[in-house]
Amino acid sequence: MEHASEEHYDEVLDPPRTLPGRLWLQLKADPVRAPEHLALAAGEVHGPAAAEWISAMRGRYAHQPPEIALMARRRHATLSRWTGAAGGVGGAWTMLPDIAALAWLQSRMVFFIAAAYGYDPLDPMRPAEYLALREFYPDALSARAALDGVGTTVAEQYVGGKLTGSNEKLLSRLTKLTVRKGGTKLAAKAIPGFAIAFNALTNERETRALGKLAMKFYGG
Repeated sequence: MEHASEEHYDEVLDPPRTLPGRLWLQLKADPVRAPEHLALAAGEVHGPAAAEWISAMRGRYAHQPPEIALMARRRHATLSRWTGAAGGVGGAWTMLPDIAALAWLQSRMVFFIAAAYGYDPLDPMRPAEYLALREFYPDALSARAALDGVGTTVAEQYVGGKLTGSNEKLLSRLTKLTVRKGGTKLAAKAIPGFAIAFNALTNERETRALGKLAMKFYGG
């Protein structure tokens, strides 16, 4: 079997740069449950993409699962840096689209890493595991129950009553979905110019951190 070039992996790992229009409307209409909407959409979009990708990789290249997972992690981290730099151009005006794009990209990475380790990216547990990795639920089973409308939903867990306006609520939820506790100061993201470098660095760092968690979760 031949070995893959880094350039070829870059090509197959590159995702669409924007969220599906339907998902964006869902996030805006129901910001409190944004994590659930994003996770379910990720299963619909990223699951098939990851399945096609890993099938091609296994059929053509001799890389082991950890190598393939690391390539997915590195590529998505690089893409998150580019997205962050672009989102920092307008400061507060582009903050929300930047956070949303980062959440979408990070969710994609989790599906690809799962596929690299032999987990079916089409399995309904993958969206639940993504939410559990982001600590929205104590475990994947609880997250899956919530996604199915059986368990406690994100909306029921939400205690941000002091926030006003859908944009503030959505920004709060997506920030929790994309960064670790204390990982990012939103004020810095709102400063035009400075936010370009700040977003690029923090987006890449947070994506790499999530990728490391996903590799440990799926790879043991």
